[in-house]
Amino acid sequence: MRRGFRQRIGSVTLHLLAGLLFLWCVFPVYWMVNTSLLPNNETRGVTPHFYPSDPTLSNYHTVLFDESKAPFLPALRNSLMVTGFTVLVAVVLAFVAALALTRFRFRGRRSFILLILVVQMIPGEAMIVSTYQILDGWHLLNTIAGLTMVYIATVLPFTIWMLRGFVHGVPIELEEAAMIDGCSRAGAFWRVTFPLLAPGLVATGVFAFIQAWNEFLLALVVNSRPEMMTLPVWLRTFQQATQATNWAAIMAGSTLMTIPVIVFFAFVQGRMTTGLVAGAVKG
Repeated sequence: MRRGFRQRIGSVTLHLLAGLLFLWCVFPVYWMVNTSLLPNNETRGVTPHFYPSDPTLSNYHTVLFDESKAPFLPALRNSLMVTGFTVLVAVVLAFVAALALTRFRFRGRRSFILLILVVQMIPGEAMIVSTYQILDGWHLLNTIAGLTMVYIATVLPFTIWMLRGFVHGVPIELEEAAMIDGCSRAGAFWRVTFPLLAPGLVATGVFAFIQAWNEFLLALVVNSRPEMMTLPVWLRTFQQATQATNWAAIMAGSTLMTIPVIVFFAFVQGRMTTGLVAGAVKG
């Protein structure tokens, strides 16, 4: 009886802690959406409004249709294109590099792995001037291609290091067993190893997506023209030094920025679960 009672108490405690942690994480998102539905004058008041007593969509109208501000749709298009190309190219290159580092032994392998760690330690701000000069010399400033190249170079070291761990966790004996059963080396990889690595590819793509979607400073320097802004830079245009900050519009823009992220994660979550189940069955 005592053991069962203690187990129930422990289970209830864990559920309460999980609920509190969930509320702690969700409250900033709720506050963002709540503020986006408030009139702008209420956001600057002393009394907090935990729910909109008179909700309005005027802030979203300002974000989408105010001609005095930078347009939302071009910024959304730029962010989607840059982030999509960055994730695709970075994951493919990182996957090939991780396979080479894990499955093959060659001269300079350890030095290359150490170099990846060293590159990750260098802050991106330290390379802004050189990055700007290189892109200016290549006539790639204020272009999707130029910003995508910068983002790929930024996220590639982390994606290589992360995928290397996933590839290293799949025993090479699985491929060797498939080759003994008659598969070619390529066939053994695609039929046995690749399904096991699919969750790792998805997880790596998620981190690359987050880093590229939320990046601000490099996008501000490389793509400074209004028509080439990404969403984080576009959101900055609602804060001006000579006028009061329209926090309600900023929160409305931030809410719109999260919608593609929610859609992406909803899509990826199912693929990740499917990949984990398929990998367990294949193994």
